Amino acid sequence: MQNPFIDIGSYGIWTAALDLQPSAVARECAAEIEQLGFGALWIPEAVQRDVLAHSLILLEATESLKVATGIANRYARDAMTTNAAMQTINEAHPGRFLLGLGVSHGHLVAGIRKHEYSKPYTEMVAYLDAMDKALFLAPTGEPPAQMVLAALGPRMLKLAADRTAGAHPYFVPPEHTAIAREVMGPEPLLAVEQMVVFDTDPSTARATARSHMEIYLGLPNYANNLMRLGYTEEEISNADDRVVDAVVAWGTMDDVLARIQAHRDAGADHVCIQVLDADMAHLPRKEWTELAAALGLG
Repeated sequence: MQNPFIDIGSYGIWTAALDLQPSAVARECAAEIEQLGFGALWIPEAVQRDVLAHSLILLEATESLKVATGIANRYARDAMTTNAAMQTINEAHPGRFLLGLGVSHGHLVAGIRKHEYSKPYTEMVAYLDAMDKALFLAPTGEPPAQMVLAALGPRMLKLAADRTAGAHPYFVPPEHTAIAREVMGPEPLLAVEQMVVFDTDPSTARATARSHMEIYLGLPNYANNLMRLGYTEEEISNADDRVVDAVVAWGTMDDVLARIQAHRDAGADHVCIQVLDADMAHLPRKEWTELAAALGLG
């Protein structure tokens, strides 16, 4: 069952490309994604725009589209600040903002932000406790502000189910979706990300996929998750075809739709689709339009 307070629909768009465009172009794209009928637009946080400020920019450019963070770095702000931002955005745009919150990765937290990155799960529990207790005296929106956690392993998935509206697993094949649903139970929101490449040539399609996967395959969070699913350390470090094909759907529209449906059959409430291109700044507007038509949106 989807979260009763915020309906993000069955399908969304996940994109980092808006961060690489002027904000005016990002606003145009958000309005276009809304008109195509997607339920939500997911945007990341790394070393580009502040994801909460960016969310407000995109919400103000649209009327009904939900904007979700995929994922806001919990080390970027203290718990009181994150709670205040979530409440502020929700009051301005009630029921249209979904805070996706996560522990990020060591190279971003310790390497770039210079914070200690030692006990991500324990510190996330403490962070959620602090958000719950945070003082906030400004008006709040109705329905109440909602949050999901970036979650891969069973402990974080269970925490997401117990303490938030649900989970946003990223860089996962459908077999992980089935596990996540089993761990979380039937009710929490399960919103999974799916990378896709519209290219029927195995060599070039996989090359495009690998260019986007390379950084993720080197991160312990994602590598460990794939190993839990049965992929070997050697397959992951070499970005073998089996790993590429498990994480990225490539080929025809029918191939992509089959992978999206596999997530849905495995228990996903929502699939947010990330269209990959050799040029990471490319805006796949043509592909978004074709996806909307193929999914029967609009």
